[in-house]
Amino acid sequence: MTINVEDESQGILSQLDTQELAKRVIEAALDYEGCPYEAEISLLLTDNDKIRQINREYRSIDRATDVLSFPMVTYDNPSDFAHAETDAASCFHPETGELLLGDIIISMEKVREQAKKYGHSEEREYAFLITHSVLHLLGYDHIEAEQAREMEDRQNAILRSLNILR
Repeated sequence: MTINVEDESQGILSQLDTQELAKRVIEAALDYEGCPYEAEISLLLTDNDKIRQINREYRSIDRATDVLSFPMVTYDNPSDFAHAETDAASCFHPETGELLLGDIIISMEKVREQAKKYGHSEEREYAFLITHSVLHLLGYDHIEAEQAREMEDRQNAILRSLNILR
């Protein structure tokens, strides 16, 4: 598995080993979802100003958000990797053979703000946002109530498996 971490957050959460925790959470999420491939994900850690700019540019929403997900694989059903196999040329890295899942962008300022707001650790908030985003990269969404419940159940199970609790 390759996780390309770019940290532009200027050490907002200096006490957190962001790269090691991201690797653990992403591996747990992919294992939980039964991903049969080695995968590549790019993770950008940034601040509210930068994520607001990206949100405005790509989603036409002019506000900071906690996390953005940009999937590279299309799914007929969440975590159904059949499409990847039929469109291997665009879904797999030509040199490493890894499944190119997509990009995750996290505002580390939001991690700090939301951890305080929800009364849990920054580690838990960071792990939650990664888990949430990986599920988006695997085709899950939370537009409808049933989808939201399913996504929440999966997020909780993945975080429990890592003993990262509220």
